[in-house]
Amino acid sequence: MATMPADRSPDSTLALLRAGYRFIGERCERYGSDVFKTRILLAPTICLRGRPAAELFYDNDRFQRATAMPLRVQRTLTGRGGVQGLDGPEHSDRKAMFMSIMTPAAIQRLGQLFDDEWRARVAAWEGAGPVSLYDELGRMLTRVVCAWAGVPLPASQVERRSVELHAMIEAPAVLGPRHWRGRLARYRAEHWLADLIERTRVGFAPAPAGTALAVIAEHRDVRGNLLPRRIAAVELLNVLRPVVAVDQYMTFAALALHDHPAWRERVRDDDEATEHFVQEVRRYYPFFPIAAARVRRSFDWQGHHFPRGRRVLLDLYGTNHHPTLWPQPELFRPERFAGRRVDPFELIPQGGGDHWAGHRCAGEWITIDLMKRAVTNLVTTMRYDVPVQNLALDLHRMPALPPLGLTIINVRRAG
Repeated sequence: MATMPADRSPDSTLALLRAGYRFIGERCERYGSDVFKTRILLAPTICLRGRPAAELFYDNDRFQRATAMPLRVQRTLTGRGGVQGLDGPEHSDRKAMFMSIMTPAAIQRLGQLFDDEWRARVAAWEGAGPVSLYDELGRMLTRVVCAWAGVPLPASQVERRSVELHAMIEAPAVLGPRHWRGRLARYRAEHWLADLIERTRVGFAPAPAGTALAVIAEHRDVRGNLLPRRIAAVELLNVLRPVVAVDQYMTFAALALHDHPAWRERVRDDDEATEHFVQEVRRYYPFFPIAAARVRRSFDWQGHHFPRGRRVLLDLYGTNHHPTLWPQPELFRPERFAGRRVDPFELIPQGGGDHWAGHRCAGEWITIDLMKRAVTNLVTTMRYDVPVQNLALDLHRMPALPPLGLTIINVRRAG
């Protein structure tokens, strides 16, 4: 049996928070191994990266999600009782509920709402002074996803709900006030949506058929019961929050167009080039850093022992930058996707494996479609300038974004 490299620290929780996206990858390089052991929150933990590790991690016979996610993540980002922490028939049933919302027609409708919102905002940005693209995209996506999901959202509530959704996204990897703001935001959002679910069920707030609100409010679990209203609220947030989080990828896409201006012309009228560009943005830029699971039953893999109940962390960012998978991973090269058929365990910014049977993000197709639309809108519907500013990404911070959210000026509609 091989000796698994061990992190030297008695507990690496603070090191993980300090190192951010590079925590696992840096240690893998240091130890010359894509697997090592450490302690996170005082609990023994195995860390992995790479394609073989991803294929292992998404083997549902070997791993389970129940109790894998730390409570600080459940109380902010994911919620408690949602699909991310389910296994077996319950997970399959809940995942099928989500996939029924993600039909091609529904994705097209969401995309059209986004395009309409973009055109309206460009008109508002024209002559309005500096625009923080990240902040604007967050509000846009909040309006769009609520309209698409059947969730009533008065104009006076857009800013509040956008702030709450972003607070949840930013809270898991921080300490202090920002973390507690995320907890409070989740409490408020779950209360808001639980009340909406109840009013929908009794007919006071009817939802259009096929929308996320209607599907989740009416869904019955494997025992034939309606979801408890709080769990239904958690799952409705699992539709709203990830769509709003696409504002990170859209901001990164705008940053990539700024840093690599030759691609503006390449993506203008070429859907294939746009697809390659978007996939490279998803590979290159930091999104969700890690995924967590627990060993279902003891097994050995590549000479290493994985004991039952052990928490395992898969490095999503590190796998997307693994030099064996991605030659010169530090370079932004969309052409690397030309002619390449990427399998489900190579490009994993939103998880790996199968969308239906596994824990890969149900909204990945929505993410790609919205990103492509954002890129197209950036190069065809508007002209703008990017003033001198700090555009460096701090990979110690999760999520990592330009400090001012990428400010643009002199916005004008394309003629």
